[in-house]
Amino acid sequence: MNGIAACTILAGMLIAGASLAAANAAPQGDPLRGKGLYQACAGCHSLDENDLGPRHRGVVGRRAGSLEDYSYSAALKASGLTWNEATLDRWLTNPSALVPGTKMFFKIDDPQSRADIIAFLKEQK
Repeated sequence: MNGIAACTILAGMLIAGASLAAANAAPQGDPLRGKGLYQACAGCHSLDENDLGPRHRGVVGRRAGSLEDYSYSAALKASGLTWNEATLDRWLTNPSALVPGTKMFFKIDDPQSRADIIAFLKEQK
């Protein structure tokens, strides 16, 4: 095989690999869209006050079940999770699958919507 053919094959392999990686990457979140989508969460949650669910300000980076003034399920307290983009995405996909015995049941099927809500929550420090 000559050098030009080898370079062409290698370039094709690199482009295909990059395309596959991009297809498998999580969607980029839009915090402005996430703010609007967060309204669906407001039936149980608030940014600054505990309600049926715990407050969300500062949730990204927080250990799950760690707010002292909220009554979490024993399952969530014992989960060992820390809320980051990956754990929040898994949580919003199916809370009961991630932490069996949790009180939360609301799921968000759309990956882009989850990414947008997470992007919004990341800004709420």
